[in-house]
Amino acid sequence: MADTHYLALYRKYRPQTFEDVCGRDAIVRTLKNQITSGRIGHSYLFCGTRGTGKTTIAKIFAKAVNCEHPVDGSPCGECASCKAIAEDASLNVVEMDAASNNGVDDVRGIIDQVAYSPTQGKYRVFIIDEVHMLSGAAFNALLKTLEEPPAYAIFILATTEPNKLPLTILSRCQRYDFGRLSVQTIEDRLKVVCDREGLTCEDKALRYIASAADGSMRDGLSILDQCNAFNYGQGALTYDKVLEILGAVDTRVFSELYEDIAGGKAADALGILDRILAQGRELVQFVTDFLQYLRNVMLLRASEDVAQSLDVSSDNLELLLRDARRSDMNQILHYINVFSELMDEIRYSSNRRVLTEAAIIRLCEPTMATPEGVQEEISTLKERVRVLEQQLAAVSEAAAKGTPVRTAPAAEKAAGKPTEVTKKPAQAVSLTVALSDDIKKIGDRWDAVVGKLPAKYSYLKMALLDGAKPSVTPDGKTLLVVFTDFVSASMLMGDRGKDNREFFEAFLEEQTGVHVPVEYKQLDNAGQVSENHVDIRDIKKIENSGKIQMPIEIE
Repeated sequence: MADTHYLALYRKYRPQTFEDVCGRDAIVRTLKNQITSGRIGHSYLFCGTRGTGKTTIAKIFAKAVNCEHPVDGSPCGECASCKAIAEDASLNVVEMDAASNNGVDDVRGIIDQVAYSPTQGKYRVFIIDEVHMLSGAAFNALLKTLEEPPAYAIFILATTEPNKLPLTILSRCQRYDFGRLSVQTIEDRLKVVCDREGLTCEDKALRYIASAADGSMRDGLSILDQCNAFNYGQGALTYDKVLEILGAVDTRVFSELYEDIAGGKAADALGILDRILAQGRELVQFVTDFLQYLRNVMLLRASEDVAQSLDVSSDNLELLLRDARRSDMNQILHYINVFSELMDEIRYSSNRRVLTEAAIIRLCEPTMATPEGVQEEISTLKERVRVLEQQLAAVSEAAAKGTPVRTAPAAEKAAGKPTEVTKKPAQAVSLTVALSDDIKKIGDRWDAVVGKLPAKYSYLKMALLDGAKPSVTPDGKTLLVVFTDFVSASMLMGDRGKDNREFFEAFLEEQTGVHVPVEYKQLDNAGQVSENHVDIRDIKKIENSGKIQMPIEIE
């Protein structure tokens, strides 16, 4: 016959002494030292997210200050006072939930009880949970008592949102922050519970439960309780069973989805979504977990040094590193923005699947306009306009002084002036040189390399593709980037283009694997590249002739 008085694991294994508490060494040591030295404060504030041990440590502290035989500041658990507090039968410990008792009258009830000294033990401990829920009038009523309580009264205030407490309350309390517990701490505790309960669980399953607990020991034990009930009488609790009961998805699936999205494979990405939904996985949980995966990829792309601080297994870390190394940071941030917006939309939508599919297709289609892409185009246009304005200002200033100025056709056209081009005929000087293998390689891959420039250098990409041609100096050993307009040339020439030059030359060497000297030149008077310089992208003609017949314009 089943036990009708089953106790949930988080209640059954709630720590009863300071030694049982996990992951709170600094707080425990401070409180134990206060008890041992007799320097006990009159008001404490425990801050932290749910399930991190605030109320548990408050009760242990209440037992310790009233224990008849404390051991190194920790309660013995055997005396009458300890047993009474453990059974919630002690008049020395008063608990109040401020979430449902937040008025002035509720606080006055606490104040009235402070007037009575303990009948057994040394202290009366008043624990107010979710204290941030008290009204302003209730805080004012509590303030005087909290500032000057009787010698036997100790107040312990617990809250998940300390920022909502008045400064007058904060300044009167010793504050202890209960941060989220690490995945390893929760996993170790779950292993202890499994051993005591006689449960067989895969390490991978326990680690996923610990990760799903999100820093809360209580949540971890509750999830383990839930999974154990699902797996009752079916042998060991496996990783796949945990994913099934929680409606979660394996990390390998996220890596596959990321790869398909990055590769623009919309059909494959939608197929993965269809498969996980057919398995009964929960869509909100899926989006939440994928956002966490993207967050880890982002951190690793920023610096692989953070790998040790990520709470992931070694197998999952390999997948994350692989995806991070082949991704662009702007691309990752775009994915995070899209899925963050999706997270907000699907919580209250009846068309969750449609919204999720639309988000995936949006990421798989690079031609679709995105806010980031539009912003990049705007930035590029602004940059070009700024350069053009500088050129026009120089032309106007020179014209006012009566100084003849040779300007680029783009500037004259933009200024509304007729463009009169006079070009000296080129004198064909035949130079016979052999084109180096490095120059050939750059010419063969020029368009592909320029096309791979990061999104933040989109203006540079436009300048090199639209307003420049790759050529070579007469000796055939130096790459010569020839510009046909002033705006494109200004991106890489002069003092202003120094940073762009350094970046581009390093990027070119990284992509091609060869290092060659690079020079830059702007053609005067709208000169044509084909009339003055060979275009090294025309590899076939060069290889057929083996030589370059380069007409040189003498200026």
